[in-house]
Amino acid sequence: MEKELKKNLFYNTVWTAFLALFGAIYELFSHGVTSYYMIYAFAVPLIMGVLFYEIMLITNKYPGKTFADIWNTAIATLSVGCVFKGVLEIYGTTNRLIIVYPIAGTILILVSFLALQDMFPHNFLAKR
Repeated sequence: MEKELKKNLFYNTVWTAFLALFGAIYELFSHGVTSYYMIYAFAVPLIMGVLFYEIMLITNKYPGKTFADIWNTAIATLSVGCVFKGVLEIYGTTNRLIIVYPIAGTILILVSFLALQDMFPHNFLAKR
């Protein structure tokens, strides 16, 4: 599982760098219009991906593959939602359907924590 964790750490680091570079380039060509969602979209994979997986590696706590897959999907959902929200703000428009991203990301985070029961089999969610 440590190999899988390091792979997730690497991909989240690349995703963080990509979003930081994408946000910087998009802001450069946005004619002075800025969006905090676009500028800080890289913070989602940085905190939820890089720092979270780094802490797991340091403490030798390895979640199951199911948790990692759902957690990475939550990171991608929230990151893409931030980028879309930033694009809409820079363009100067709104869309009420953008609320889907934070809701879906939150649901995925909650479901990923339910998948942690494989890691802690003696908790109240464990199958009896």
